[in-house]
Amino acid sequence: MTELDTPPFIPPEDKGLLADREEEIATAQLLHSPPRKRSRNFLEKPGVVRAPPRRQSSEIVRDKDYYLSDGSCIILVENTLFNVHRTILSKDSSSFSSMFTLPQGGKPAEGQSDHNPVILVGDSASQFRNFLWALYALPHELLQVHSNLANLTRLIDIASIANKYSFKSLETWALDVIVDTVTRRGSPSPQFPLAGLCHPTSSPTQTYTLPAQLTNNEQIVALVRLAQMCQHERLLNAMVESLRRHMGSSPLNAYMAMTLADELDLRMLRGAAYLEVMQKAVVVVRRPGSGPVEGEMDASGRLVVTTAQQMRLLSGYYRLTMAWEQLRTAPPNFDHASSCGVNWHQSGCMQSWQEFWREKSKSDSVLGLGLADVLGRLRAMLKEFDKWGSATYMHHDCRMLARRAINEKLKAAQDALPDLFSDMD
Repeated sequence: MTELDTPPFIPPEDKGLLADREEEIATAQLLHSPPRKRSRNFLEKPGVVRAPPRRQSSEIVRDKDYYLSDGSCIILVENTLFNVHRTILSKDSSSFSSMFTLPQGGKPAEGQSDHNPVILVGDSASQFRNFLWALYALPHELLQVHSNLANLTRLIDIASIANKYSFKSLETWALDVIVDTVTRRGSPSPQFPLAGLCHPTSSPTQTYTLPAQLTNNEQIVALVRLAQMCQHERLLNAMVESLRRHMGSSPLNAYMAMTLADELDLRMLRGAAYLEVMQKAVVVVRRPGSGPVEGEMDASGRLVVTTAQQMRLLSGYYRLTMAWEQLRTAPPNFDHASSCGVNWHQSGCMQSWQEFWREKSKSDSVLGLGLADVLGRLRAMLKEFDKWGSATYMHHDCRMLARRAINEKLKAAQDALPDLFSDMD
């Protein structure tokens, strides 16, 4: 090794300072790294930690609303500095309250200056700003959120950040307001923005009615994910019910519901969404390196899906066709009414029932439906039974029991749908 190659001598007492300086340089390089461009997908799952954090600009700026002159804790979110009060952030037994009590190991406490802020990753500046609004808002401002449906995005941000940092009371408040908003009766039905394909109509008997402001896919996806993340059953049921009602208006709506059901393991939605896609769309797997991405239509009008989704659709089609074949050859069983054995012939009653099933399962109203449309065919059989209900060769009480047997078979088929669209063993 030459003299030029010989490393300089570093006194032991300076090694710790050098390590700290290297860490500061690395942090500065991280904060000032240019933003990376990413393709946007409304179903892309947001990450909790991003390295490096996404920046709108390489310049660090102070927030115009929440960099308070008397603040006691400086926080950096993306490229925005917030200066707020530690006492406010420590409310509600939040994660901040425990973070502020951690020992600093002789180093200057984070959050005391712009050069040494508390850095939060995985959040956007706009989300954190909306969260701070809820912490600092006056009572009348909080009340206005209930009456202004345009605040839905702000409420989603508040609930998400409150959940992440364990502000339980604030999370509960935000979720309750969201549920009141999305289940408010009398609001016009939303127009889903999927290529202008959706034109749902409202019904006075619907349990859930979404507000007119719920008009984009990202907001719908955010609400479903938020409900699942917070384990909020009322909001999740409201959103699933809404997706079930509107996915029939477009294959793209159905694909959105199907993909969310897979991602979040929503059994209550998976079967219905896969069935809708199977019945309403011709699917194709994306070719590597070309063509539209999953969830879009190709030039031939086919819905692009993943390989796994295509296999589940094929699996469901096979299982449904086999299930109907079994139903066609054997009508649902039922126990004869006691009155049938007293003044009627049970053998004649059963023969009449079997003849009905054999004849009507070949009717145009049934055969006109798809081979795998077991639910539709059972509903058609139920309608045929109601027309045939006055048959003289079957006891009245047994006819009621037979009708109940069809309904039970229909419910069983609905309950089994999620398992039919699963990976083949």
